[in-house]
Amino acid sequence: MKLFKLQTLKSLWALKLPNRTFRGHPRLLASDVYSQYESVRRGEQEIPKYFNFASDVLDKWSEIEKAGKRPSNPAFWWVNGKGEEVKWSFEELGFLSRKVANVLTKVCGLQKGDRIVVILPRVPEWWLVNVACMRAGIVLIPGISQLSAKDILYRLQASKATCIVTDDTLAPAVDSVASECQFLKTKLIVSKGSREGWLNFTDLYKNQSADHSCIKTRIQDSVIIFFTSGTTGFPKMTEHSQGSLGFRPLLSERYWLDLTPSDVIWSTADTGWIVASLASLFDPWVFGSCIFIHKLPQIESAAILNTLCRFPIDMLVGAPTLFRMLVQNDLSNYKFMNLKHCMSGGEPLNPEVMEQWKSKTGLDIHEIYGQTETGIICSAFKGTKIKPGSMGKAAPLYDVQIIDKNANILPPGQQGEIAIRSKPIRPLGLFSEYVDNPKKTAESERGDFYVTGDRGTMDEDGYFHFVGRDDDIIISSGYRIGPFEVESALIEHPAVAETAVVSSPDPLRGEVVKAFVVLSPTFSCSDLESLTCDLQEHVKKTTAPYKYPRKVEFVQELPKTVTGKIKRNELRNKEWGRM
Repeated sequence: MKLFKLQTLKSLWALKLPNRTFRGHPRLLASDVYSQYESVRRGEQEIPKYFNFASDVLDKWSEIEKAGKRPSNPAFWWVNGKGEEVKWSFEELGFLSRKVANVLTKVCGLQKGDRIVVILPRVPEWWLVNVACMRAGIVLIPGISQLSAKDILYRLQASKATCIVTDDTLAPAVDSVASECQFLKTKLIVSKGSREGWLNFTDLYKNQSADHSCIKTRIQDSVIIFFTSGTTGFPKMTEHSQGSLGFRPLLSERYWLDLTPSDVIWSTADTGWIVASLASLFDPWVFGSCIFIHKLPQIESAAILNTLCRFPIDMLVGAPTLFRMLVQNDLSNYKFMNLKHCMSGGEPLNPEVMEQWKSKTGLDIHEIYGQTETGIICSAFKGTKIKPGSMGKAAPLYDVQIIDKNANILPPGQQGEIAIRSKPIRPLGLFSEYVDNPKKTAESERGDFYVTGDRGTMDEDGYFHFVGRDDDIIISSGYRIGPFEVESALIEHPAVAETAVVSSPDPLRGEVVKAFVVLSPTFSCSDLESLTCDLQEHVKKTTAPYKYPRKVEFVQELPKTVTGKIKRNELRNKEWGRM
């Protein structure tokens, strides 16, 4: 399938940002991997028919590294907070991943196109398996470590995966359902010990040969399938290709990360989330940057802040929950070693939190917006103006518009659905399909657009503003109310640490705004009824009066996904008695 016409790429080149220099190193080195594809970005050369991220990017960086043309940063740097540390150069990453590729093909018998479920925490083996799968043409299916036995059963059955890799924690859950998984042939365990019925991953790869030839893959060949939850039904299998994950950053990478080979990036995303693949694997390695990982069994302020003080991390990527948590601390006690750039994504970040972080650290937080199906859709790029409450501008390669229910493009300022033009040319970066679900794949498009299911607006300057998920919108007495604006107003109040706003049934208005509020640890109050009134008045003064929360409930914590997203659907279902 032809993804781009030459004139499309030429128009994208006109969007390029000013060149900048970081610590004496030009952003683009004449010999680096990114520069080798400049003619493609300019539209002077077609996108290649064949591409494999392992051989065409990682192995090329290994060659550059051996020639002494890359800074001495490691390619991969892992710590666990207990004194253990792993550092790999690109050459070492290649050596070890070839061993793992031989485990998968020669020991486990996997072939090109076979699927493997990988459920591991933030441990180095996760990265080795990812790269090994690329080398062997095996399709990787990541999962979060908090999956239940039922979740694992569904994923194994739906994906028809023939192999699974996990650790001691989840091995019992896998064993409890393995007999129901007819396609599952091999179980690999990352463990210092042994387990009956399992092959020990570490023992196997250490004893394997590093002689492995990377398989030839087409740019549209599947590389990763993510299970992504919708508002209804079971999670869908969202398929991404070598092109959408691996080649895409060679065309647009610097517009949201803009890294150099000297930079160190740390993303706290869980390994089951697409941001881990984007910010902790594909995109930084396009520029030969160092990927820093902390095992982080739990996301804790002290661990995050101490790590930023101890290690030369240039860029931090985290969910809004991370920054909301960090600003609750006295940051004057911490001196970050090298932090220069912060990014937040997963859900909108309240302007109040951005202001607090800026006042306490001197650093801006650049928002990113995307989905499992799309990768990064919008971003507040480096060097561009940040508008608080905005997700930034559309990422290159994507023609992002606000459309109505008939797929008509709406003018600036008018609310509608956020959509990406997908016809007549399907943009590189967009997922291939929902596997085995042509109905859902077709439903994701309307007219010439892929529809995100999110509502928003675009201003005259091309900045996008998030309103809410289509199913998060509250309609009260005929008024459409987006939860984010109410949440942003509430979090400006000194009593509020976190909040989530959902609809709640009302006999008169149909539904009303309800706010779940977590109080700030520094705030004490014995009269919650009075505080409720105070919060309601505060919202009335901060935003349109009809948006104020008619119901307020104080809670100890908000339900969240492992990636830090607030589970508003869970709160909403509870309100409407659907739990």
